[in-house]
Amino acid sequence: MCFGGGGGGGGPTEAENKAAAEEKVAAEEKVQEEVQERAKQKTEDIQEALKEREEAIGRGRGGPGRRSLFRSAAGGAGFLSRFDR
Repeated sequence: MCFGGGGGGGGPTEAENKAAAEEKVAAEEKVQEEVQERAKQKTEDIQEALKEREEAIGRGRGGPGRRSLFRSAAGGAGFLSRFDR
C-alpha cells in the first residue's frame, strides 16, 4: 500500500536535508556559546566573592576567632569556672 500517488521517494530532498543539518549545527553552536557565557559569568562571580572575602579578612571582619572557655577576655575566670563547684 503506497501513499502519495507520484513515483518518487516521498522523503525529504537532499537540499532539505542539508538545510536541516545546517540549522542543527547553528543551534548547537548557539547553545555552546550560552554555556560558555554562563561558565564565564560564574567564574567571575566566584572570583569577586573570593576577593570580597579576602578584603573582609584583611579588614579584621573575619570574626572573633576562637575564644577560651577557661579565661575571659579581661583575664579573669572564664565560662567553665562556673562549673568547678
